Amino acid sequence: MTFSLAIVGRPNVGKSTLFNRLVGKRLALVDDQPGVTRDLREGAARLGDLRFTVIDTAGLEEVTDDSLQGRMRRLTERAVDMADVCLFMIDARTGVTPTDEVFADILRKRAKHVILAANKAEGAAADGGVIEAYGLGLGEPIRLSAEHGEGLNDLYSILMPLSDGFEERAKSDAPDVDVPVDDDDPDAPRIPTAKKPLQVAVVGRPNAGKSTLINKILGEDRLLTGPEPGITRDAISLQIEWDGLHTRIFDTAGMRKKARIQEKLEKLSVSDGLRAVKFAEVVIVLLDAAIPFEQQDLRIADLAEREGRAVVLAINKWDVEPEKQQKLRDLRESFERLLPQLRGAPMVTVSAKTGKGIDRLREAVEKAYDVWNRRITTAQLNRWLTGMLEQHPPPAPGGKRIKMRYMTQAKTRPPGFVMMCSHPDKLPESYSRYLVNGLRVDFDMPGTPIRLYMRSQSDKNPYKGKKKAGPSSLRKHLGKTSK
Repeated sequence: MTFSLAIVGRPNVGKSTLFNRLVGKRLALVDDQPGVTRDLREGAARLGDLRFTVIDTAGLEEVTDDSLQGRMRRLTERAVDMADVCLFMIDARTGVTPTDEVFADILRKRAKHVILAANKAEGAAADGGVIEAYGLGLGEPIRLSAEHGEGLNDLYSILMPLSDGFEERAKSDAPDVDVPVDDDDPDAPRIPTAKKPLQVAVVGRPNAGKSTLINKILGEDRLLTGPEPGITRDAISLQIEWDGLHTRIFDTAGMRKKARIQEKLEKLSVSDGLRAVKFAEVVIVLLDAAIPFEQQDLRIADLAEREGRAVVLAINKWDVEPEKQQKLRDLRESFERLLPQLRGAPMVTVSAKTGKGIDRLREAVEKAYDVWNRRITTAQLNRWLTGMLEQHPPPAPGGKRIKMRYMTQAKTRPPGFVMMCSHPDKLPESYSRYLVNGLRVDFDMPGTPIRLYMRSQSDKNPYKGKKKAGPSSLRKHLGKTSK
């Protein structure tokens, strides 16, 4: 990426709509309600032959206190300071407001390069607003329609000359990086790199401290936080190097019980979080130590298991927990009793506020990823299977003995195994669980989803029922009969 472009402006002027159009995906939530975007969201943008980083920001408000709107404004001002170019958007149908004039003055003082865009400019109804935009003193405005894709050619013509200087700077600042070559085995464990980082999603109930935890990992206040529940709405992804581990970490919206979700915007936020879980490799389920272990936490962990993701449990706000040892025992017992398919999942106590335990969380994430990628040889599996069958032979439902032939690992990420046996449809679920639990314990695979598939292998003679070969063609030709 040669440069960064921050899209700024009042709430509901169409910043997220333009962001989605530039990145070519519906990454940012869009709704008629103003103030949907709260955090900074970055994306890889493409405009003609230009490649750059685009930043979607929260709507600028005339508030400077410590309220939610004030914190959102400070985060947007931070994006203005770090961006190479600022695209200042106004609503052409509404015209220039006093708030637009205040922020135009701020951008003149703080931004390196400012481009003025009058959005929603399709049709004659927007002509008055476009003319008013000249009075902001930021140059000629671009007539833009983010929803319909109009005016992007004008934006390209302004960005193109600016990009040349940024490209030269990027070449001089670029470090020499050795990118590891992929293994010949496509199923081999992938080593996270800066180009292909480890995908980690942080999920949990509202106000569990997800954004605060990620800020502490980053070492800066990059995400909006506060005492109000439900601050995070978009699933925000950030790429970091976490003590040498290349990671892309996703902050997600808090997930409440489905019956409590009424607003359309919250449904969109939860759907965005679920999508982050599907694309993650390791899922950190963050619990609040001050709130008893609830069914919603189990549902979130079960969702990650059903999606086949490695799971790490993190118990936040541990610094204010009075009965630490008893609480930890109760949580472990409840989790393994109610969610046995993730038995042994790493459970780490952390404090997002003080940073205590984050080093252990990083180790747990790396170990969970290694287990998720683990491969066991067929020879090891079949030696293990012999011992399991001797210890507890399979049942004989209806008098039909089930024969276990052999076992092999078919896939990783998560580990998947195939068992060749007779009458697989008659094998009880309890015996499959016995084998899965044995795999988890004997091959040290705690907490990762394990898939076991049964396949039929018949005892029948493959030649049974086939006609016996007759005289050869030569004998027929010579008119001879076999004796």
